[in-house]
Amino acid sequence: MSKVIAVFGAGTGLGVSVARRFGREGFRVALVARRKDRLDALVEQLAGEGIEAAAFPADLAQSAAVPALVEAIRDRFGRIDVVEYGPIGADQGFTPAAELDAATLEGLIPLLLLTPVEVVRAVLPEWTGRGDGAFLLTQGYSAAQPFPHLSGVGPVMSAARNYLYSLNAELAGTGVYAGTLTIGASIARSEMGEAAAAQAETEPADGARFPVVDPDELAEHYWDMYVRRDRVEQFHPESLTPQAAA
Repeated sequence: MSKVIAVFGAGTGLGVSVARRFGREGFRVALVARRKDRLDALVEQLAGEGIEAAAFPADLAQSAAVPALVEAIRDRFGRIDVVEYGPIGADQGFTPAAELDAATLEGLIPLLLLTPVEVVRAVLPEWTGRGDGAFLLTQGYSAAQPFPHLSGVGPVMSAARNYLYSLNAELAGTGVYAGTLTIGASIARSEMGEAAAAQAETEPADGARFPVVDPDELAEHYWDMYVRRDRVEQFHPESLTPQAAA
């Protein structure tokens, strides 16, 4: 039976690129996101490329629904071998730390912290029993490097990053891998990337700009991480890696 990757937060940017990259290696694909119409379009697109995929509409901010969601994927495909979790959209923007409040953090915590933990809990028994599996977590660079005026998502993602590091160490030697891709760039073709580009058009030409990365390049990082399993974290651009910057 061919392997299965579940892409949580599948969209037109990184999600479909990850699906396509793993699909080229024979993986079947479960696509999870809120919008059924967009998921159906992605399933059709992947089918045209010879990749078997299925849509699972779900609100990933509802962490209590994760066990049933994972079971639905298993019912359809028979197994789950890899999870890529990265449901960050245009509605998860930055907040200056001086303006941050509890309500804002409470709104971010389910999607960016609680649900990924619940996903791992739901798939880990299968993976440890089989001696193989991989959890790939997509993070923004503010999870690793705080910036003034760019708070909100960063503190919550940093908690998930802390969890991921502990998980990676605890799973050493079991055949199960946990790694994170930390991105300091705007992702082309994504909803958030399009919003950033639109905002940039209204800002002064000499204002700060995030570099733009093709999601296919990021998907290649994930495939390499999955195959090699030799690092907890991959930074993009790689020049942002703390060791390289020191």
